Amino acid sequence: MSDDRASTSEPGEEPDAADMEAVERERAEVAKFVAGLGVSDIRSGGWFTKLCSEALKSYTEKVDWRYFEERYRGVPADAIVDQRIKMAARYAAIEGGISASAYTGAVALTIGTWGGASPATVPAAVTTFTVDVVYLTRMQLHLAYDISVLYRVPLDLSDPEDLWKLIRVALTIKVGELAREGTLKAVPLVVRPLIKRFYSGQVLQAAKALPVVGRYLLQRNVIKIGIPLVGVPLAVLVNRHTTLIAGRHARAVFRNEARVIEVASRLSDRTEHPRSLLWVAWLVVRADAKISDDEALMMRHLVRLVRDRHHVTDEDLAALVDINVADVWRRVDEEPGDLLDLLRAAEAVASVDGPPNARERAVIAQLAERRRLREEVPADAPGGAPA
Repeated sequence: MSDDRASTSEPGEEPDAADMEAVERERAEVAKFVAGLGVSDIRSGGWFTKLCSEALKSYTEKVDWRYFEERYRGVPADAIVDQRIKMAARYAAIEGGISASAYTGAVALTIGTWGGASPATVPAAVTTFTVDVVYLTRMQLHLAYDISVLYRVPLDLSDPEDLWKLIRVALTIKVGELAREGTLKAVPLVVRPLIKRFYSGQVLQAAKALPVVGRYLLQRNVIKIGIPLVGVPLAVLVNRHTTLIAGRHARAVFRNEARVIEVASRLSDRTEHPRSLLWVAWLVVRADAKISDDEALMMRHLVRLVRDRHHVTDEDLAALVDINVADVWRRVDEEPGDLLDLLRAAEAVASVDGPPNARERAVIAQLAERRRLREEVPADAPGGAPA
């Protein structure tokens, strides 16, 4: 999705010629990819493995932060992301109309019985259906990747964990996220039940097998053409709104991670006690014996930034199972200078996932008290270090 041209077309309006040309060009690329697939690739879901290998690799080699910097120098990431989401939704809607116009009720029913019908009986329809699925999937993967780059969230797609993260975010596989983010509120009432069906059914239970994802995507896309006579307008609406949902979901996830990285970066830059910074942060995280997703993100990025910027890697912390509060305070007491940076860090870590709870506030209060006592009694005086 590298066309950065602005468009004036809005939902319900005829797409302009440039949009149509861009979509047709991208559909031709997808059709070429689909032509190289075998029946077994489509039936097994193996097409998705090949898509991740080919389409993502070539795209990520071309698109990075410099790519966007050249086109949007000085523009805040939020503004660029909003335009990318809108453009992707326009293209998806256009493609949905093109694909759905090739279907008939009989073809929809044949594809709907995918497990029993022979694709050879409707080769043109199966090809059109597969192009539609692959186009929408590729569009949403590229969009999510664009958003991660724009928010400067590092993703290494040669790392299976990062690849799976992108797939989950792009395809909103964790269905519960939809309700929590309220992403269905902007969807027209008439199509809302269909969108809910699109995201329900066979939910992937963190199954990291790419063919499983491919089969899931094929099955859920049948919904768009499963109602005879209204296939075209339905496909346009579903393609548009599922892409908007995917884009907004990616924006919520990667913008939040960018926020956490920003906090971790600030703490790493300002600390005078990088090793104790990690211990204090972990003490705050473990204060309530629970670890939220944002806290886990914070620790992951804080450890990375402290390692990169201060050349500090704490093997004792990495090997830790149960944290010993007295041991953390001993480490803090042995640090020279003011402890204000550690106090500010404790406050920031406690707030990363919302207002601090009582146990987190207690840790912050203890650290503040130790800092106060240190100021009153110099550390080099007899009995100067607080117990």
